[in-house]
Amino acid sequence: MVIVDSSVWIDALWGVSNRHSMWLNAALGKERIGLTSLILCEVLQGIRTEAQFRKSRRKLLELPVFDVFTAELAIASARNFRTLRDRGITVRKSIDCMIATFCIVEGYQLLHRDRDFDAFETHLALRVLHPPSLALN
Repeated sequence: MVIVDSSVWIDALWGVSNRHSMWLNAALGKERIGLTSLILCEVLQGIRTEAQFRKSRRKLLELPVFDVFTAELAIASARNFRTLRDRGITVRKSIDCMIATFCIVEGYQLLHRDRDFDAFETHLALRVLHPPSLALN
């Protein structure tokens, strides 16, 4: 399963072409792709029109959406935050800490474009999907 972060969904929804959004568009319907309730919230918050909100909500809810609001995950996230802080790294957003921890605990890969996840990959074994670089024509 690949969990796709809001940083990639937003690019894909707005038609921004990069290696992450291109991988997502190509993988939809072919790969096991999901998101967390936190990612769903972040993506839908950024949508400006009601029509686009309804369309995006309908499409996103076709995918598995994992609830991450559990006491166990909150404790594991706090531990991961503290581990990184002890190494001199401060994660800017608690939501990113919970998403990364969820992926680590469940063994899922994460597709993202957010530097806050880099420390989780380097120090806490977060599995990150790295799409190939775009070919220059």
